Amino acid sequence: MTLTQNASIEASPHTNAGRPAGQARLLASRRWLPLRELGPVATLAVLVLVFSLTSAQFLTAGNLKVVLESSAIPVVLVVGLSFILVQGSIDLSIEGVMAASSMLVSLLIANSVTGFDLGWWAILAGAGLGSAFGLVNGLVYTILRLPSLIVTLATWFVGLGIATLLFPGRQPQILDERLTRLALDKSLGVSALVFLALAVAALGWLLQTYTQFGRMSYAIGRDEKATRQSGQHVRFHKILAFVLMGLVSGVGGIMISAQLAVGNPAAGEGFLFPAVSAAVIGGTLLSGGTGGVLQSIVGVFILEVLRNGMIQIGVDPYLRHVAEGLTIIAALVIGNWSLRGRLRIVK
Repeated sequence: MTLTQNASIEASPHTNAGRPAGQARLLASRRWLPLRELGPVATLAVLVLVFSLTSAQFLTAGNLKVVLESSAIPVVLVVGLSFILVQGSIDLSIEGVMAASSMLVSLLIANSVTGFDLGWWAILAGAGLGSAFGLVNGLVYTILRLPSLIVTLATWFVGLGIATLLFPGRQPQILDERLTRLALDKSLGVSALVFLALAVAALGWLLQTYTQFGRMSYAIGRDEKATRQSGQHVRFHKILAFVLMGLVSGVGGIMISAQLAVGNPAAGEGFLFPAVSAAVIGGTLLSGGTGGVLQSIVGVFILEVLRNGMIQIGVDPYLRHVAEGLTIIAALVIGNWSLRGRLRIVK
């Protein structure tokens, strides 16, 4: 075939096999699926290999346990965030919700400031407050048809405000050992928080894979208009995703309370953007319809291994931020490359 003939075929609306151009683009995008899906796993494997060769301490049992412990809360957060991102939305309220839930739990459970001692009911109250935040986010987003970024940015500050108002002037020390032991007691070398994160991850994967909610989340992210026209309850599933996100944010607040053993209105600080970055690095893209729970969890471990490994080999803290930023950009390029035909306008 000559170069001229080849060019004419590419310019034609049909391929030489008689396929429409849309099908040709679909087939072309499928060739990128292994790179997009296996790329994060390969990246994680390469990072582990590099740091194990450059640091004698990296692959020790003690250091691997540190990685697991530091990954516990981010894993819980990305489980909920995955459903939001798959639908093509975003939730920025994570830190505010975590702060409010953490403060509520620390004040209702046995503590050094208030006279409350509600035990496990205090923990349920923290999770319930997170779910309430998620419900408000979902209702405002779907009923008022406001951008999810703006809605959740506002509730982020609302959550921080509530946490600050609840703060009694001095940090309440948590006295109930049932909560603090979740972070202190070890089984197989790791705390109960790691096993809690594993349970949340398993439940998230089951929810994504075997329920209508999981299937609808992908459908909404890929083509919301067509999904709505097919008679599906799009609004309900969007609200459900935000309630789930609020719930896991509340659980994250409870987990950080167990680790700190005090109530702190800044308890959720520093968890939002690493969670979003981890999901994107793992392949759960902001464009929606792509990725999922397991992919996002892989992204969490990529970031945690990268940070831990750079600490092990003595990389300057500022260079660590540079490395993390370059990793996120590389993940975006790889993940969105096959979608560049669909994303005709980039904002």
